[in-house]
Amino acid sequence: MEILYWHWIVFGIGLVLLELMIPSFTALWFGLGAVSVGLILIMMPSLTLTIQITMWALISAFLTTLWFKFLKPDLKHGGQVVLSDVEGEKGLVIIKPLASRCGKVRFSTPLLGVDEWEFQTEGEVEIGDQIQVVDVKNNILIMRKN
Repeated sequence: MEILYWHWIVFGIGLVLLELMIPSFTALWFGLGAVSVGLILIMMPSLTLTIQITMWALISAFLTTLWFKFLKPDLKHGGQVVLSDVEGEKGLVIIKPLASRCGKVRFSTPLLGVDEWEFQTEGEVEIGDQIQVVDVKNNILIMRKN
């Protein structure tokens, strides 16, 4: 069976649509890589399957690397979380905070590309409680129980 340009384009669109269900941006870059191979195949239809797959892997790796290096927010290395970006967001406690360490909260939709955050709280919370962002200090969320 010969792989035609439209196979790559349909595969790429499928991966991009998969990104709607898995918000990690990884499937997006692999999808765009597949669409790119499909477009290249329109111009150069004699490429072998091995070359097509190699091109897909290289383009996808390149796009993914660009995402992590330049576009994704780098909150661990100097980037600052702005309160207006996260205020009011709700998540579930997955690790209860103690006096000696922060707790962890998980958001159903990633906040600035990250779905688990360290937090401190105003008052007592238990694992499984729903809490809401009220402030940010040193990239640690300040939360309160709903």
